[in-house]
Order: sequence, then C-alpha cells, then structure tokens
Amino acid sequence: MIKMNPYFNFNGNTGDAMNFYKSVFGGEFTSHQQFKGMPCCEQMAPEDQEKFMHITLTTTKGLTFMATDILESMGQKLILGNNAHVCIHTESEAETDKLFNALSLGGKVEMPVNKTFWGAYCGMCQDKFGIQWMLNYSYENSTIK
Repeated sequence: MIKMNPYFNFNGNTGDAMNFYKSVFGGEFTSHQQFKGMPCCEQMAPEDQEKFMHITLTTTKGLTFMATDILESMGQKLILGNNAHVCIHTESEAETDKLFNALSLGGKVEMPVNKTFWGAYCGMCQDKFGIQWMLNYSYENSTIK
C-alpha cells in the first residue's frame, strides 16, 4: 500500500467545498477534471458537464483530499454515509484485487475492479460494516494524482 486518503462526494458543490478546505488547510489543487472531459459527456446535461468528476487538494503538509460531485441525473443520490470513501493507493493490480476481494466480502460491490479510462485499475465497494472503500492502482504510480 502506498498511501490512504479521504475521498468526498458532494451534491454539486464540490468546488465550493474544496475551496473551503483549501482555505482551512492550505495547499494547491494538484489535479481536477470536470465531467465535460470524460467520454460520452455530450449526452449529459450542460450543468452536469460543469461539475467535478475529480479534484485533488494537496496540502503543504502532504495531506491529500479528493472529491467528486454526485450526479442525480445518473441515478446517484447523496445520503449521509455515502459522502466519503477511504481511498487506498496500491502498488499493483494484484494488491488491488487482494484488498478489494477481502473488503467487499459480505459487503456490496459498487464498481467492480477494472481498468479505467483515466489510466488506473480501480474498484469501489462498501464493506459489511458500511464503510466505503476505493482501491486504486495508478499506472503512473510515481505520480499519484
């Protein structure tokens, strides 16, 4: 395992929330992508295209906060309890599979582990205790974003 960080879900106000966290913790936005940059985005409502698919705030002390906007137009709903994930950055696909299989046993798979269009091997699940997990192996492991 390389590192762990919180991953927040917001209801259309990710930019506001992450700017707030930046004002509290300092740091810089080290990556950000709106939905308008993903494949098939032209099928999305214009207001959803402007929302954040992903944003990363890296503090001066090296803490990393990541976030996304929940899209109700895609059947997602923000409910207290699903608004945060523990994101584990792994060192290999094999480690990702091992941890994902163990954490999802008796729980619920939200996104099966697979290769993604953003260059990662990633999966999301909820364990049997209700904790949300995101496991991510970046093919550019030297620069996790």
